[in-house]
Amino acid sequence: MYQNKNDFQASAVIRGGQEAPDLSGVARFFQRSDGVLVTIRVTGLPAENPGGFFGLHIHGGSGCAGENFAGTGGHFNPAGTPHPAHAGDLPPLLSCGGRAYLAVLTDRFTVADIIGRTVVIHGGSDDFRSQPAGDAGTKIACGVIKWG
Repeated sequence: MYQNKNDFQASAVIRGGQEAPDLSGVARFFQRSDGVLVTIRVTGLPAENPGGFFGLHIHGGSGCAGENFAGTGGHFNPAGTPHPAHAGDLPPLLSCGGRAYLAVLTDRFTVADIIGRTVVIHGGSDDFRSQPAGDAGTKIACGVIKWG
């Protein structure tokens, strides 16, 4: 997976909140010369979402504390761009019997940029239009991104 000795990795353990207490998973971030490879694997996605798509973003906050994960803040958006061009905007997760796996390559951030920030799963689908954040609904799961 690594291309050279200067590549590094980060991860986040994802845990569901009140809206999705059985949701759990892990996100991994691999720095490559052409961008960051992001992989996310989760189980326990709620069946109540009729389309099965769940918004997925890197948020700018540094923790998962607070009601509805208030500590996550808004989308990671250091350039101040409109949605869906935020650095933290990622493709949605698609539930398959409550499980999902995603792998995507992005050049919107480096691994170093997102250390200490949060991965957030929302209860609904991101519409990729609504401002400021895609109207993806309640934050249902969160994880803090750390080295290793």
